[in-house]
Amino acid sequence: MNRKPFFTLCMMLTVLCLTPSVAAGAAAVSYTNPILPYDYSDPDVCRVGDTYLMTSSSFNNVPGLQILASKDLLHWEIVDAAIRYRVPGYGEGEPLLGRMVWAPAIREHDGRIYIYYGDPDRGIYCIRSGQLPETGELRFPLEWEEAVLVMPAKGYIDPCPLWDEDGRVWLCHAMAGSRAGFKSVILVAELTADGLSVKTPSRIVFDGHEEHPTSEGPKLYKRNGYYYIMHPAGGVKEGWQVVQRSRTIYGPYELRVVLAQGKTAINGPHQGAWVETPEGDSWFFHFQDVGVAGRLVHLQPVRWVDDWPLMGSSVSAPKQTCGEPLTHYGHPRRGERTWANMAHRDEFDQAQLGWDWQFAGGYIDPRWYFCHRAESLLRLYSFPRTEEMIPNMLLQKIPAVAFTATARVRFCPNPVESMRGAEQAGMVVFGRQSFTAEAPADGRWVQLRLQMDEHQRGQFYMGVESQKSKVESEVEHSHKNRGRAARVPGGSDVEDGLQHSPEVEWKAVGEPFQAVEGYWIGAQVGLFCTRDHRPINDGGWLDVDWFEITIQ
Repeated sequence: MNRKPFFTLCMMLTVLCLTPSVAAGAAAVSYTNPILPYDYSDPDVCRVGDTYLMTSSSFNNVPGLQILASKDLLHWEIVDAAIRYRVPGYGEGEPLLGRMVWAPAIREHDGRIYIYYGDPDRGIYCIRSGQLPETGELRFPLEWEEAVLVMPAKGYIDPCPLWDEDGRVWLCHAMAGSRAGFKSVILVAELTADGLSVKTPSRIVFDGHEEHPTSEGPKLYKRNGYYYIMHPAGGVKEGWQVVQRSRTIYGPYELRVVLAQGKTAINGPHQGAWVETPEGDSWFFHFQDVGVAGRLVHLQPVRWVDDWPLMGSSVSAPKQTCGEPLTHYGHPRRGERTWANMAHRDEFDQAQLGWDWQFAGGYIDPRWYFCHRAESLLRLYSFPRTEEMIPNMLLQKIPAVAFTATARVRFCPNPVESMRGAEQAGMVVFGRQSFTAEAPADGRWVQLRLQMDEHQRGQFYMGVESQKSKVESEVEHSHKNRGRAARVPGGSDVEDGLQHSPEVEWKAVGEPFQAVEGYWIGAQVGLFCTRDHRPINDGGWLDVDWFEITIQ
């Protein structure tokens, strides 16, 4: 399985080799935002030794709470997920789109990784890792304990813990107006020493109704004797970043607006995380909601003056306490970009799926798929769909640039006459409105392709393989099974953005379409194999030889 992300784009070159890296000091850094052009909503970041860890909202997707790792704050790789098989507290058939896992915070304390997240319908959960190695070297995947419902309450969201110097443990959080009927406030509670249960009830420490409506997403820190609450206000698409500080945990808090869109094209900028490098340099992550492509991650420099953080443009203009988000930092060459590009080709030659794949149904059922390692392919079994969705859809995030997604598949439906027309399989773009390209139900190997431009306008294609291509594909498949490097059969050229091969005849499937975002997330691309609810004791399947996303 070729899982190492590549960082050279066809139309965008890497800015620099990051030697020295971003962690070595601001003067050596040059990059362009967004540094992570994928949908990682509500990102939070912490540092463990020389490794930075990021997690984000995963909502109804499982594995959930994907964990990304980086050594330089710019290039990230998916290495783990804290929710492996099922979001806690839910049963099959419950409404789930846009629910479940909201706005986490990730922290290291006493040799463990802690992740707190809000479930708007159930309360605040904590998942913690097992004891980390004493050497401090992180080895992924980590071992994770079962989630603990720390604070049962409908409408409590966006938690963030703080372990104080005196051993006390604090948790700040916000309120979801859609569940609690009340919002725009920040609250603080005290937890027990293990951080797994409530010691005192939550207390409101800030009311933003008048000047900072929809205050949410608080992150709690302590620096130079001040407690800091950093949080967005004003809403996801038009809001701003607020920093509050106080000498005591319950306030009163002083307040400054430190980052706002201003004259830039970076709307929001919304909820994020402050992190400090081993050398003492400060950086701030936030997201930008761009609609169909989701919530993209930006990085802003931070400089502290009089115990207040200056962010973005104000770093070089300290008289401006409110900065604007930078589209680039340092001096990147024109047309060049440094970012985390996770596009890759999956050969399905491992015994389990990679962490970049997620099922959309809030849980994973063993009846849904088989990692057929001996044949180096993935088999998705048909499963009854619900009125709301296909629970066994297998999905990935889309990049916020022009890209293609291609899969070599064969669909083998149940041949029983009573099941004729009951099953469908193929490629899907999933959002509040979904679009599909179905594989032929005759067991032939074909290629399905999605071509999408930077405005998320899409077109599906089907590639029928010639006899020569079929022979080469079988040779390739045999090479995969023997552990050799895989290759795409045939040469190719580019015409109107669509790759053509002399061994594959491509035809458009359906009409061009405008992709639609999901519930609090961007659109996703992936595979499906489903059936209706006709009574049957077995189903068909979709075999997937390989799946590849490439940046145009």
